[in-house]
Formats: sequence, C-alpha cells, structure tokens
Amino acid sequence: MREKTIAVLPFVNMSASEENEYFSDGMTEEIINALARIRSLRVTSRTSSFFFKNKNIPVRQIGQELKVNTILEGSVRLAGDTLRITAQLIQAEEDFHFWSETWDRKLENIFEIQDEISLLIADKLREHMGHFEIQEHLVNKQTDNITAYELFLKARFYFRKWNPTDVKTAMELYEKALELDPRHAESVLGLADCYGFMATAGFMPVEAAWGKAAELTYKGLELNDQLADGHYQLANLHFFTACDYEGALKEGLLAIALNPNFIEAQQYLAFLYTLAGEKGQARQHLDMALEIDPISQETLFFSAYFDYMTENYPEALRKLDKCLDHNPRNIPAHSVKCYCLIKMGRYEEALHYFDHLPQDIVVPGDKLGITALAYAHKNDLEHANQFLDELIRHAATPEGFRSSSFLYFMYAVLGEKDKAFEWVREARDHKFSLLLLHFADPMVNALKKDPRFLQYQKEIFHLPEPQKIKKTSKDLLDAATTKAYVGRLIRFVEKEKPYLDPGLSLRSLASAIDIHPNQLSWLLNESIGKNFNEFVNYYRVEAFKQLATDSTNAHLSLLGLAYESGFNSKTVFNTYFKKETGLTPKQFLKEQE
Repeated sequence: MREKTIAVLPFVNMSASEENEYFSDGMTEEIINALARIRSLRVTSRTSSFFFKNKNIPVRQIGQELKVNTILEGSVRLAGDTLRITAQLIQAEEDFHFWSETWDRKLENIFEIQDEISLLIADKLREHMGHFEIQEHLVNKQTDNITAYELFLKARFYFRKWNPTDVKTAMELYEKALELDPRHAESVLGLADCYGFMATAGFMPVEAAWGKAAELTYKGLELNDQLADGHYQLANLHFFTACDYEGALKEGLLAIALNPNFIEAQQYLAFLYTLAGEKGQARQHLDMALEIDPISQETLFFSAYFDYMTENYPEALRKLDKCLDHNPRNIPAHSVKCYCLIKMGRYEEALHYFDHLPQDIVVPGDKLGITALAYAHKNDLEHANQFLDELIRHAATPEGFRSSSFLYFMYAVLGEKDKAFEWVREARDHKFSLLLLHFADPMVNALKKDPRFLQYQKEIFHLPEPQKIKKTSKDLLDAATTKAYVGRLIRFVEKEKPYLDPGLSLRSLASAIDIHPNQLSWLLNESIGKNFNEFVNYYRVEAFKQLATDSTNAHLSLLGLAYESGFNSKTVFNTYFKKETGLTPKQFLKEQE
C-alpha cells in the first residue's frame, strides 16, 4: 500500500430533492480531479470510488480493497442558492477520523468553494502523511455562468450512465449549457465525448458522429489546452479516424503529463504500447492504472488483452472470464476469449461459442471471422475456404469493416502472405484504424519473420522521440538556508509554544517563521525527519508530561491535561503518546510515581 494514497467516496446528497444527486456527484468528481493534480498523491479514480456509492461497507474494508490509507467522506446540501458541505478525513486502517470541517457558502462562489475545500484537504493530508508540494490553486474558475455549470454537472451525470437514451439527454444539457456560455470548454469537450460514444457504439452514422466529435474536441482545446480529457479525446480521434499511432500516443502522453491520475489515459497508453509490442511500457501503465483504479473492470480487460498479445493465453482467459462474470455483455471480452480458445486448440468451443450468446451482442463480422479462423487452425481447409469466401463477400458490404480485418488473419493463417500484405497496404492507404488493432496480433505470427512485416511495423508503430527531461535537485532549500530555517523553527516553537493552539496548521506555522508552506513541509520531512503532525505532537506530548507531573494539576483529568497541551482529540492524543513513549498515559504516570 502506498503511503500517500486517498479515495474520495461519493458525497451524500442531503438536499430535500433527490434530483440534486447530480450536484453531490459532481462535487465529488471535482474534488477528485483537484486532488489528482497533486503529483505525489495517489488518488483513486472516480470509477473505483463510486463503486461504493450507497453501500454499507466498513471504511477499513474499503481502504483494503482500494489499497489506500486515507478515506474522504462528505455530504452536500443544496437549498436554493445556499450550499452546506461537510467533509471528514479517516485513517482507513484504524478507522478513526483525524479531521472534519463544515462550510456554508453561496452557490455563486462554487469554484472558490471547491478550491478552498481541496486546498484544505490537501494541507491536512500533507500534515498527516508527509511532504508533497501543493499548488497555489487546485480548482480554476470554469465559467461566470453558474446555471451553465449546473447544466454541465447534470449533463456529465447522465453521460456516466453509458446508454444511448441518457447520453442523448446529456447532449441536450451540454447544448443548453453552451447556449448560456459558448466558451465553456468543459461542456464543449463533454459534448464531443457524447458524439464519440455514439460513434463507437454505433448509435449514430459513424462518419458524421466522428466528424462532429473532432470539430468539438479541437474547439474545446482551443478554449483550454490544459484539459487532460481533451487530449485523451484527441488521442482517440488520431487512432480511430486517422489511423495515426504516433499522434494517438503523443496526445495520450500529454494527457497523463497534465494529470497522471487520469485512469482512462493510463489504460489507453497501456493498450497502445501493447499493440506496438512495447511490453515494458505497457506493463508500467497497466500497473499505474491498477494503482489508481484497483477494482476497474476496464483495467482488467486491458490486462487480459496484454496477456493475449504476449501469448499468455491461460492467464488471459482467466481474466476475461472474470470480466464476463461482472458484465456478460462485454463484446470485446467475448471476441478476445474466442481468440484465446483458438490459440489454445479448443476449436469446437470457439466454433459454437456464439450459439449461447444473446444475439443483440453478437457482431456478425466477428462470428463469421472467428468461425473461419477456428476451421483454418483446425486445418479443415474445406470449411475454412468456404467461410473465407463469405468473409470476402461480407467485407464488400457497407457494414463489413469487421469482416475485412478477419481477411488479414485468414490470409496469414492459410499461408497466403502476399494477400495478407496487400491487405496491410490498402488498410494503410485508406487509414483503416483496425490496421493498428490487428497488425501484430498473435493470429498473424506466421508473418512476423517476413521482411515486409518488419518494414510495415516500423512505419505503422512509429514511436515519438522521448522527451529530454531536465534533472533538477529535489532539495527545495540549499544546505545553509536549511540550517538557518531549522534553527529559526526550533527557536520559535520552543519560545512561543504555538503547538498549544489546537488549530495550528502547517500554513500558519510557515507564515509565522516567514517561509513558504511547501518549503516548511520539505524542511520538516527531509531535514528534521518528521511530518507536521509528528513534529507538533512531539512538543504536545512533552507539554503533557510537564503538566501531568506537576502536583498542582492533580485535580485535572488526563484528557483535560491533553487538551491543555494542544491536543483536540482523545484518539490522536493516545496514539501519539504511545508512539513517542511506548507507554499509555496511565502507565507513564505510574512510572513517575
């Protein structure tokens, strides 16, 4: 488990109307996105966090499943133009709350609220976990029109339902938001995402839908080129509409440069590197995706696909079955499972696989192609050629693009190399995106030693030049300045005793000794070797010892003395006292007697 890890659970909608669920979900997602901008903090993705929505599961179990040590819970009450937001941080393993806060604000200040909350949460995490740098702002103002922003949140809420009816509702809401603020980049890109969904799912004419998605994506990035999801969408456009691997990879890398916690981009990069045979890079992004989104079925599928492409068919099959247990209508998982069955010699299973599936999830081209491949691998040439002829006829129809890609597989398996490479040449010339998907598939292993394959591979999977990164010192202060500030800090703390104030924060202490909070955080953790809470609570424990051994305080309870020492929580006091002394407060007093 990583030390600096957090999951933000869906904020509870405490409003009078259930219709405001979109707003509480939206606030949760905005805080996830804000905290994800902190590079040293690993923030669990929305997908995994929202898995626990409305589920009565102990915090400790959630922490174990998500592999995080801190949980953020909260609630939102929206009444007219007034907001009440509560938030609390919980140490998952011990299941104790170490911070909570409530805000009452006006809706018109929504972006300032989100920034204030995110910064305060980040501060408290840093005080508790250890050093990481925090930007001056984590949330930027998206629009001056609050109604447009509410429509944006509502549209995103419906889009997340991933079905054509709700996506069409989302599109209408995005368009209404853009009528109020045509320059709201997030709504432009949200609408682009809707068109991309309708194109890939086949619910709109593909060419028209991708065309609209491209137009909107470029417009959104023109308005704000710092939005990671815009670059992710552009990566998809390069892949699906231009058969441009290098362009897709560049935009995917740019998306995670802007937001390393962007799960979809991490999954996508793992997929792209898998296609190019870059196993090390693919594995690196898969591992990152699993850290961000440990219970994601999408990451599990990409991991299974990696195993298939690297010819670990039994492991791929195990993961695919797990995906299908979760979602029996996962069409790509069914297709790749059939490929595994064929490569493992289980031809009869592959031949009859589609007989038992609901017909509305059977893609005709896939069924035809997999049947042909099973017969070809089985060396039943009569049936293989019969289905090859059907594939050729079907590939010539307007809906035959899937069948066309199976022709490449069949030519490779049947030893017709010239025809296979002719298919590659035509696919390249016509910018046929399935070329990227199928070029290096295990089904064409017979082609991989041919010089033509190696030449096309270099051309198709052209990798961008790695960016040269300037090495910079991790030290935020030089040795002399560090020594001076450590001295100033210790003198101030020992003389002024700021730790007696339970409200002392890293920011207020930094202000008192005239140093930036990022520098004080580094100073404490890297030079003194304690995080903020450990440093301050050490002094509080020492103050408690002095008070507890002073006979004039005999009339005060141990908890009363702890509060006099600057603690504001019995649990925190007991935890830190035992950590510093190895004893409970009562054991300590008994020893003194």
